Amino acid sequence: MSEIFAQLLRKREFGQDFLCPKYEETIRPELMPDLKKAVERLGEAREKHEKVLIYGDYDVDGVTASTVAAEMLERAGVQVVEIMLPNRFTDGYGMSGKVVARAKELGVGLVLTVDCGSRNHEIIEQLRAEGIETIVTDHHECGVTLPEETLILNPKRRDALQAATEAKGEELTDQEVDELLELRELAGVGVVFKLAQGLVQKGLIPEGQEKWLLDLVLIGTVCDSMKLLGENRRLCFYGLKVLEKTRRPGLQELMRLSGVKRLDSDAIGFQIGPRLNAAGRMETAEKALELLRAKTRIKAAELAAELELLNQQRKKQQNEAVDEIRRRGVGEQKVIVERGDWHEGVLGIIAGRLTEEYHRPAFALAECDGILKGSGRSFGDFNLAEALTVCEKYIIGGGGHAEACGVKLELERFEDFCEALEEYCQSLRLEDQERFFAAREDLAIEKVEELSLELIDELKKLEPYGPGNGEPVFLLKNARVVEVAKLGEGDRHLRLVVWDQTGKSLKLMNFSAPKEYLALSGGEIVDVWFTLCENEFRGIRSVEGRVVRIG
Repeated sequence: MSEIFAQLLRKREFGQDFLCPKYEETIRPELMPDLKKAVERLGEAREKHEKVLIYGDYDVDGVTASTVAAEMLERAGVQVVEIMLPNRFTDGYGMSGKVVARAKELGVGLVLTVDCGSRNHEIIEQLRAEGIETIVTDHHECGVTLPEETLILNPKRRDALQAATEAKGEELTDQEVDELLELRELAGVGVVFKLAQGLVQKGLIPEGQEKWLLDLVLIGTVCDSMKLLGENRRLCFYGLKVLEKTRRPGLQELMRLSGVKRLDSDAIGFQIGPRLNAAGRMETAEKALELLRAKTRIKAAELAAELELLNQQRKKQQNEAVDEIRRRGVGEQKVIVERGDWHEGVLGIIAGRLTEEYHRPAFALAECDGILKGSGRSFGDFNLAEALTVCEKYIIGGGGHAEACGVKLELERFEDFCEALEEYCQSLRLEDQERFFAAREDLAIEKVEELSLELIDELKKLEPYGPGNGEPVFLLKNARVVEVAKLGEGDRHLRLVVWDQTGKSLKLMNFSAPKEYLALSGGEIVDVWFTLCENEFRGIRSVEGRVVRIG
């Protein structure tokens, strides 16, 4: 083990259990509230030959969770499984009345939700009135009350500790309490996977067969930006191994078409995920679902090509919108709220780009028939879920997490909404929010020669990267710029060569570089924060850096 890698492990307090987690040490599924009862109910559905309708969501987590749920039920012997995904543009997030009509039409006895349902009391009551039961699997924040007479598998239930204690029949140990807290970090697809593990324990799925679902657990977890520590680390560690040998023609074709050369966080987050998401953003998530469930390479190739086209359209429209906002300026308000004639499916990305660029919470809204619909993105100490609660008298509806939300309001209440957000933000008296964007090095290095190919290979053991386990950042102080090159259309990208104090060189790349970086010239002395990557050209491997910040 190289000294640099050893220092990094000590800095992050990562031990062997992180580098090589054991699948056998995944958290026992019965700690999940209502899981045992849900397993029993699904066993009944199998014995009674009931039809089961899965109701999901239109993002990557929802689509992967829906696929995992379907395959889980099929492996468990449920004979008729149907899947229904909402339409982003007509249904919005969560369960709509359409699920009641669809369930009645199909004659199902049970609805299984994935990645939604914890707050859909009214729809679940309508289903029950029709004699249709509901099992909710979800990971979103719950309200004060839960839908009545319903099994709710959500580790964020306010009564999760009480429910787990009652299911066990005695007080939980300290370790079990810690594990219950770990489960709160699961994505929607992770919650469904715990249900699959419960079905394995019951003997309804052959032991070991559930592991083939982990490729989708990995994709959904990474793309939903969940913390990659604890249980998520265990599931994603093995998910990466399964993805490398995935049996899914859809994923095989999607990776081939998108040019995935090495399976890592970048491949999942910037190649696989955006293409799956493009279906629900631009048209219908059904296309992504069809791709993941495709049985032949021919059908998979056809669907992968459609997703590629939708992703190109998505990128074009989001870039045009962000450029439009830049031209007119965003003002000095503490919370950016922009509206325009933009495709509803890219509003979340627009808000995210504004937050990244201006370091402020941001909303992007689009109008349709006097109604504004949109998305918000935040960071640090500004909690969007709390902000929407404060603004509830000005909005029709909305919800989400601390850092991402959806919202709907009448056009005539736009100014009231903006003012309420601004007043709320000012009332928080937030200080030093820039610290959440400042690059922090894991390690400072003095000599470029410490950055070896051996270190590159060692760093791969930390994959996948994400919240809680970010890609390691290195700092080289007092580096001398010896070469500057602008690349790409419009000279948007930057290639630098810098020397350390001994005159050893390191090549650095910065895609879509800020103007001040593009203005660098040879001879300048800078501090540079960067991540490491491997470049291979004509069979020759070399170490390169990706710029995080230059100061």
